[in-house]
Amino acid sequence: MFKNKLMMIGLASLATTILLIGLSMAVNTDQQRGLVTRVEGSAKKQKLAEVEWTNVATNTEVNGGERVRTFAQSRAELELARLDKIRLAPKTTIDILKLYEETKDQKRETQMLLQEGDLWANVAEKSENMTFSINTPIAAAAITGTTLRMSVGADSASELKVYKGEVIITNAPDLSTVVPQSIVPYQIEGPHEIPGPREVSMEEWALIVKSMQKVTIDKNGQVSYSGNFAATDSDENTDWVRWNLEQDKKNK
Repeated sequence: MFKNKLMMIGLASLATTILLIGLSMAVNTDQQRGLVTRVEGSAKKQKLAEVEWTNVATNTEVNGGERVRTFAQSRAELELARLDKIRLAPKTTIDILKLYEETKDQKRETQMLLQEGDLWANVAEKSENMTFSINTPIAAAAITGTTLRMSVGADSASELKVYKGEVIITNAPDLSTVVPQSIVPYQIEGPHEIPGPREVSMEEWALIVKSMQKVTIDKNGQVSYSGNFAATDSDENTDWVRWNLEQDKKNK
């Protein structure tokens, strides 16, 4: 009878262990995938190594190693690990290179490439063991907890606007090779923009972009504008910006 009790205790312990492992795997799997939470118009996705595209609808799963694109008069919202919101404007393409993947130094890494179009991101605050970056063909932005907008033109010229939080953006392949510099605030006079601090001779640069600041990068990867922007700017009163601000309020 004593042996039977030991056997029952052993089986119960084994069952508990299996359950905990299963729950842990489920959490890890959930953290390594995203979900399309909204589609207006037409959107598709494909695996980066494949040619075929598939239609994307609400509740479609997205994973690392996939590309998502929206078409004319269309937009989509992705939710990553139930924390972060990524929204795509019409005619926007992003590559989800990594999605909360574990690195060799046991960090969780998310990396995206905005190939073209306009992207809005509302990213929750990240711990020290997590990295989150959104890149363009000519620059990379490291994010810790931010609301931002990023756009890429046909010639790869890029623009980053930070609405809340702080972002480090650089054209250097390795951020450790440069020292990030803060954008110096200044007054804009008149109806046009006056270029801010510019280092045209610097091959590699890194800037700390804070709330209500923006950086414009030309097709050669050099900063052509850095400074403040205002909510009253004409570019901030578009349907795209208003829609995103409304969605962010709903998700609070």
